[in-house]
Amino acid sequence: MSRGSEKPDESPKWMNLMSFRTLLVSSMLLRVFLIIYGEWQDAHMEVRYTDIDYTVFSDAASLMASGESPYKRTTYRYSPLLALLLVPNSIFHRSWGKFLFSASDLLVGLFIREILKLRKVSEKVCTVSVMVWLLNPFTFTIGTRGNCEPIVCAMILWIIISLMKGNLSQAAFWYGLVVHFRVYPIIYALPIILVLDSKLFRSGQKPPLEDWNTLTSSTEKKTFRLKSLFSRERIMFGLISGGVFLACNAISFYFYGHEFLHEALLYHLTRTDPRHNFSIYFYHIYLHYERQFSAVEKLISFLPQFTVQLALVFSFSKDLVFCMFLQTVAFVAFNKVITAQYFVWFYCLLPLILPWSRMKLKWEGLLCIILWIGAQTHWLLWGYMLEFKGVNVFLQLWMASLVFLAANTFVLVKIIQRHRFSPLFRQYVSSDRKNVEKLD
Repeated sequence: MSRGSEKPDESPKWMNLMSFRTLLVSSMLLRVFLIIYGEWQDAHMEVRYTDIDYTVFSDAASLMASGESPYKRTTYRYSPLLALLLVPNSIFHRSWGKFLFSASDLLVGLFIREILKLRKVSEKVCTVSVMVWLLNPFTFTIGTRGNCEPIVCAMILWIIISLMKGNLSQAAFWYGLVVHFRVYPIIYALPIILVLDSKLFRSGQKPPLEDWNTLTSSTEKKTFRLKSLFSRERIMFGLISGGVFLACNAISFYFYGHEFLHEALLYHLTRTDPRHNFSIYFYHIYLHYERQFSAVEKLISFLPQFTVQLALVFSFSKDLVFCMFLQTVAFVAFNKVITAQYFVWFYCLLPLILPWSRMKLKWEGLLCIILWIGAQTHWLLWGYMLEFKGVNVFLQLWMASLVFLAANTFVLVKIIQRHRFSPLFRQYVSSDRKNVEKLD
């Protein structure tokens, strides 16, 4: 979203606010309609609207409400907190969870606007960016079908807001909680720790933010140095977030023992899914699923993911939100298991980087969208042949996974090339350097 010819937003504040309220209300009504429609489709059509995972969540919540372990429900591999949140499914109505997830979805839209306004992005650009989330067909169906990912997205954005406002202890608390709730946000630990500069996060003060209108030299991202790694702020963030994570796990282990440990944590670290999915590793896993994978094989699949994560963190950590977006896309693209619901992990961060993108929708942006959706559709066609027609197209499906990885890589490179690097926090300038600049 190029800003070169952007004119000052001259619309009255009440009109801008009303515009956003209209967007929010219409988005809410759309989600309510889809939840009600989903109930009708489930009752009258062979293909159900509700996600199969929602049935798993609801069954686990029902078990918890009756005093049993939610892990007695086969394939429930989440935190007990999720089952606890859905206990009202058994008390009030089975759609309670869908309304909760959709409310979290709307909350993500509010948080996107809050983050952009904190960086002084214009009202018009804010609204357009929020629309990318709220009016995205994938995101408004994910919650209404009963997927819990909007809750995770809302917590991640709240962590960013807390950091921007200087509330380190609050950010640390929610970070520990979200990693317990869903393991993957652990990838954000290093970039968050690296931006916690003691010169920026002074006691009781809000750290200075880099505004949207501030021009930043493209060479600034290369000046990163590891200084004061063990600062007070970093240690405090690590202790609080680590303490919350361990406390949540300890309480869960106390109630549900090794079932919790295996299903909610260890399973996700060692998961190998033989069913076809977008990952390039699925075919190898399918062919050798009945035997135990060696340590070398596990390392080979983990090494590219780990290497890319480190490269992105040490290149872009100052531009925290952009770094988190890149990390998430790369993490999903190189993961051993990829399902469509994983895409929402980076969809919630996409609107936060659009104001700093120099990519034009016509034609470069359109090319990236068509390429990404086209590669996904190509994979889905082969998946349909395998799943519904019973045709042996495993090799073609694996090749489609390779094409999808190539499309993800191409789009990621284009996004990096067209991004205007802008540190989240205004960089500290020493008094000596200020004096030199004045003399110059």
